[in-house]
Amino acid sequence: MPIGEFCNRIVVVTDRNSSVLEAAKLMRLHHVGSIVVTDIVEGVRKPVGIITDRDIVIEVVCAGLEAGTLRTGEIMSGSLAAVREQEGVFETLQLMRRRGIRRAPVIGEDGALIGIVAADDLIQLLAEEMNELAKLIEHAKPRPGIE
Repeated sequence: MPIGEFCNRIVVVTDRNSSVLEAAKLMRLHHVGSIVVTDIVEGVRKPVGIITDRDIVIEVVCAGLEAGTLRTGEIMSGSLAAVREQEGVFETLQLMRRRGIRRAPVIGEDGALIGIVAADDLIQLLAEEMNELAKLIEHAKPRPGIE
């Protein structure tokens, strides 16, 4: 299944010039643990970074920095790992494992942000698939003469 068919299409975004405090308020408002930082390039919203609630705690709060004056571009992840919408679930899992990330923006052919996928979403999908497989095994009829 292409990840573009499965990803969450509702993504909370901000730009790199927003304050970290504004980003944290957006996370709280939308009940999410991450926000994608985007730039508009030739009319297309492209992801350039991601900030998690953990980033804010570790990089800002614990460091005693002022969230109202610090910009999201200053604390966002430097090398964003995005996945193309036509990639499969397995390839997405491999990318996330290789990069040690739990969330990845999903992009279209033009690099535009179209969604986000989280490890928790993939766990849920795989659990549902395993449940269906278990039901198949449970309801499989034995063939006559085979024990």
